[in-house]
Amino acid sequence: MASISKLINPSLGVAAPPPSSSSLRSDPKLSLLALRPSIRGLASPLRLSIRRDRLNATSLAVRCSGKEGNGVPAKRTTLHDLYEQQGQSPWYDNLCRPVTDLLPLIASGVRGVTSNPTIFQKAISSSSAYDEQFKQLVSAGKDIETIYWELVIKDIQDACKLFEPIYDQTDGGDGYVSVEVSPRLANDTKGTVEAAKWLHKMVNRPNVYIKIPATAECIPSIREVISNGISVNVTLIFSLSRYEAVIDAYLEGLESSGLSDLSRVTSVASFFVSRVDTLVDKMLEKIGTPEALDLRGKAAVAQAALAYKLYQKKFSGPRWEALVKKGAKKQRLLWASTSVKNPAYPDTLYVDPLIGPDTVSTMPDQALQAFIDHGTVSRTIDSNISEAEGIYSALEKLGIDWNQVGVQLEAEGVDSFKKSFDSLLVSLKQKSESLKPANL
Repeated sequence: MASISKLINPSLGVAAPPPSSSSLRSDPKLSLLALRPSIRGLASPLRLSIRRDRLNATSLAVRCSGKEGNGVPAKRTTLHDLYEQQGQSPWYDNLCRPVTDLLPLIASGVRGVTSNPTIFQKAISSSSAYDEQFKQLVSAGKDIETIYWELVIKDIQDACKLFEPIYDQTDGGDGYVSVEVSPRLANDTKGTVEAAKWLHKMVNRPNVYIKIPATAECIPSIREVISNGISVNVTLIFSLSRYEAVIDAYLEGLESSGLSDLSRVTSVASFFVSRVDTLVDKMLEKIGTPEALDLRGKAAVAQAALAYKLYQKKFSGPRWEALVKKGAKKQRLLWASTSVKNPAYPDTLYVDPLIGPDTVSTMPDQALQAFIDHGTVSRTIDSNISEAEGIYSALEKLGIDWNQVGVQLEAEGVDSFKKSFDSLLVSLKQKSESLKPANL
């Protein structure tokens, strides 16, 4: 097994491509042909956008603004190996119209989708694909925030339909699409609960995850929403202490649900990685000692490894076994913010070292393409826990306050999503005012 230092030391570069998997066992794979029956009723035709970038091989990328394209035969990728050999589900961290652009990615091994207010802000503001529905909603006299949610809900419903075969094939274990409650509610416990219930009812799909931020105010919201039988993606987790509170909220929600069958209430805990290094690296550079500088690029993966250790501890023992008897499923760890922010670091820095069973890695375009091209499929997340503990402790000794790092990153994350949400509403308002009655 590769050690954490080998995987996360930026100076070592990108790991070599894995060996051919032709001799490895393969499960039945989804093909575009097999998926087509599940997308009847979707307005947009199947398209595939392919581009060549700095990677050595042709790679898949969704292009929201394209209008035409050609399908290609499904090909086995490292994403299939990641799931079949290591039990990690690769998800795609992006969503835009037409959602049928996701089909080639599904055929390449993608097993779910995450979205957030920033993703929708970019999708809706940069594409003409939403114009027809937007005009219809304006003509019907809908207010701007209602229009936003109707645009978003349609994308989520259509994407859920695409992933239904995976959801059914895994008996509800995978194939989810995530949509977040309004970021304006990040500090509103009751408002978040009501918004989650409403959003779950409006989407009305079994494989939707309602995203709720892991703020202190929303921990009770998570507990209550889970107890109501609604599956949740807990987002914006940046510290081990907050992650433990999230796990407890999930367990308490299951215990208080009153349901005899817990098998359809599932959850993921989205633990953010790259943003941790972005902040901690700045702190280390300010300290400036050789020891501090040598720890750059190592904080995020070390903390993630310890999060996985905590996950294993919390989802074992008598309390958990009692829930398992009622059909409960583990709240899987999901690695979020997997794109590399520092160009000096390997482009698979937040994917390769975080591979382990019963986890999810959600990747935006850059990380997804990089991993397909030259990612290494191997169990790495717990290959050297002692080293991760050493890095974590060394950072503490240098004065890095992990809880304070989490608090700052959480506030920045919430603020970023709020700005994206508000910006899009302003843009939609301006767009609606520019439409003349004759054009409606």
